Amino acid sequence: MRRLPLGKVPIGVLEATVLRMTGAPSRAVVTPPRAGLDFCAVRAGDGFLVSSADPVTGVASGIGRYAILVSSNDVATSGNRPQFAETVILMPEGATARDVAAIGRQMDTAAKEVGLSIVGGHTEVTPGLHRPIVVVTVFSFVGRYVSSQDARAGDVIMMTKSAGLEGTAAIATEPAAAGGIIPRPLSRRAGRLLERLSVVDEAVAAFGTGSVDAMHDCTEGGVLGAVFEMSLASGVGFELDESLVPVAPETRDVCGLLSLDPLKLIGSGSLLLAVRKGGERAVERALEGVCDVAAVGRFTKKGRVLVRTDGSRVPVREAPEDELWRAMAAVRGR
Repeated sequence: MRRLPLGKVPIGVLEATVLRMTGAPSRAVVTPPRAGLDFCAVRAGDGFLVSSADPVTGVASGIGRYAILVSSNDVATSGNRPQFAETVILMPEGATARDVAAIGRQMDTAAKEVGLSIVGGHTEVTPGLHRPIVVVTVFSFVGRYVSSQDARAGDVIMMTKSAGLEGTAAIATEPAAAGGIIPRPLSRRAGRLLERLSVVDEAVAAFGTGSVDAMHDCTEGGVLGAVFEMSLASGVGFELDESLVPVAPETRDVCGLLSLDPLKLIGSGSLLLAVRKGGERAVERALEGVCDVAAVGRFTKKGRVLVRTDGSRVPVREAPEDELWRAMAAVRGR
């Protein structure tokens, strides 16, 4: 049997295994587990409990900040602010109290930035680990929401900021790369992209326009993976125009050095929006002073197509494998 690649388990494997193994049924579950969804929604009184959990495993520095922000982003794609979090911190053998405190401070600072209360969790030293793993579950009580399964054919695909933000920062600040494959000036510039990883403010502002049918953050698989997941969850097709996808200079430089595709590089910090045709200007106005936003394609009735910069049309038949893992293997000499 073929071994699974590093990173998120392929969608086909998930659909054949864990997504069929969901325990006791409940009428309170409104959005059951499904490929491409950022969060679950459960009825709670007159509203809903929206919840999401994510691990952070592939970064060497700032892991506490990453962990808080990526799970907060998932909840924010509902159009609501994250409210509470449970955290799990797994430390490698040899870790010190100072190491634990550093991660705790990172999480505390990030949580305060997004208005999130950390209400519990678990911390331990775990045998067999080479680096820390942090898992965060974020949840909020909300009155209404959208999800990544609500995109419609005809919706305009808009994205905030630029492609590959998280992956660029992770690669450039990896100790084995900084000052070597990645020149230190570029490493410092790219590392500052970590400051742009939250999508909370833009998600809430965009949702407030009433023009957004669905939202999804760009995690593993980057922009292309996120658009694929939205189309899969919503049962629609898409056309993504490569020439319209914003890519920061730091990302272009890092990807150029390692021969990576920015559209397939993990991109927390960038939000995808399915916007009703004619609502683009409302979203642009709502995000003025918050972040940049651009139209990069459209959702269609069928077919999944990447339009290359040369005009060629490439069918997209599956979610791409994230470029981060190939990059990390290269910089660590594996």
